[in-house]
Formats: sequence, structure tokens, C-alpha cells
Amino acid sequence: SHWCNVAYWEHRTRVGRLYTVYEQSVSIFYDLPQGNGFCLGQLNLENRSETVRRTRSKIGYGILLSKEPDGVWAYNRSEHPIFVNSPTLDIPNCRTLIVRKVMPGYSIKVFDYEKSCLLQHTSDLDYADGPYDPNSVRISFAKGWGPCYSRQFITSCPCWLEILLSN
Repeated sequence: SHWCNVAYWEHRTRVGRLYTVYEQSVSIFYDLPQGNGFCLGQLNLENRSETVRRTRSKIGYGILLSKEPDGVWAYNRSEHPIFVNSPTLDIPNCRTLIVRKVMPGYSIKVFDYEKSCLLQHTSDLDYADGPYDPNSVRISFAKGWGPCYSRQFITSCPCWLEILLSN
């Protein structure tokens, strides 16, 4: 069975269908005909903004997402940084959204299964940027968001992914 679904977004608009992942790892890339995976360059949308077009051109080799025994890892294969937010990257009981910048060639554990089990018992969650899913990870290409950036919400980012993990 699948371990996650991937949704690709441009600002507030989901583009294309959910991409279901069955293999242990998946490449999510722009338009490079190498290997198999989720090719974002194939997704069409009418009236794409110039900001989105510029950001899409920076995705390149994108990311490699892999399911490991300890959690889910993202390896940045792009030539530009990616920005990641996940319930298991946040500091417990901290009111500030934590967004991690991952430089090209580096990886990060975007979801920790053990930490997630502990967080399931926390009920005091108050997120200002929309519905909260304790089993989802958000990754933006080339543009950051949150308290340290001009974009306060992920929906202000031109190109981003929502990784919906299966329980």
C-alpha cells in the first residue's frame, strides 16, 4: 500500500492530481527526463504568474523523498534551497512556526515517526495558516515563509508541496 500522497500547489491553487507513492522513495522534479517520479513540469495551469514561472524554473532536479525506518527524509537535489515545515520539526508548545532552510546537496528528516506518536496526544494546537494535519509536511521550492520572511503563509509561496503521510 502507499505511504504518502503528494500535492503540488502554486500559491493557493492545487495543480494536478494527488500523486500516490508506493515505492520507498520518490523523485519530485521539474522537467528533467531522468528516472521516474513526479514531474511537476508536466502539470498545466492557465494564466500562470511570472513569479510562479520563475520559481518553477528553479526546481530543476527537485527533491528525493524517502521513507526510512526512523522517518521521512528529503534530499535537496535542486540548485536552490528548499524550505520545510513539519509537526515533528516544530518545538513542542512553541507558538512560532518553524521553517527550516535546506541548502542544495543537503538532506533533512522532515518527519519523525517516534516524535509524531508523542505529538498525537497534544491537543492545544492553534495554527493561523489554515487547517492543521499532524501527518503532513510542507516543502516550498526556493522561497521561504513564516516569521522570518515577507511571506507569512505557505499559500504565499509560488511553488510548494504538501506531503500527506498515511497513518
